[in-house]
Amino acid sequence: MTIKPLADRVLVRPAQAEEKVGGIIIPDTAKEKPQHGSVIAVGGGTKDEEMVLKAGDEVLYGKYAGTEVELDGEKLLIMRQSDVLAVVD
Repeated sequence: MTIKPLADRVLVRPAQAEEKVGGIIIPDTAKEKPQHGSVIAVGGGTKDEEMVLKAGDEVLYGKYAGTEVELDGEKLLIMRQSDVLAVVD
């Protein structure tokens, strides 16, 4: 199964949360959600808003941005392009 975002939405694979901090192992429930990831797929944009992101871009997004979806056991985020704060070079 594949997911193709529509309009001004993007599909993002979040970066992995840190497992250790200074030698202390952090349990899954205490890990903070990462706020960056890589774009997997993009929609075509809208007549009012051109799609400026592309697959492969590393992006920063808001802490509560997007909707979590699961594809083949992997958790991904789908969000509007406007929820993306910056592209990381």
